[in-house]
Amino acid sequence: MNAFLWAVLAGCVWGVVPILEKVGLNRVEPFIGLFYRSLGVVIGIVLLGAFIVKPHEIRSVDIKTALILTLSGFLASFVAQIMFYHALKFGEVSRVVPVAGAFPFIAFILGITILGESLTMIKAAGMLLIISGVYLLK
Repeated sequence: MNAFLWAVLAGCVWGVVPILEKVGLNRVEPFIGLFYRSLGVVIGIVLLGAFIVKPHEIRSVDIKTALILTLSGFLASFVAQIMFYHALKFGEVSRVVPVAGAFPFIAFILGITILGESLTMIKAAGMLLIISGVYLLK
């Protein structure tokens, strides 16, 4: 499969998940919701370790890479998820998800400024659409 198809599949799964989370958060506080969501991640890690990733592959990663990836997991799956769950608990899924999902704009800016990626008219137009969408939903 190519990158675009993988991205479409990820988007489909990510589109379903907030519905499940909103329903689950109706009965619990965001921190409890995050606990159970993280439990799902732990189950995934166990399955990954048992069936896919080999121990020597884990040990072969240098410390800097391991720290960067661990930090990204902590920020995305813990810090941002706490913020997202609070927004989802008290807001509408149809507003919260697109606004929180505007993270490609931040990644776009950082990709250009930090990673030196190219700025094209197509990318700029896409980013303007994201900004317009977030503005309309505020």
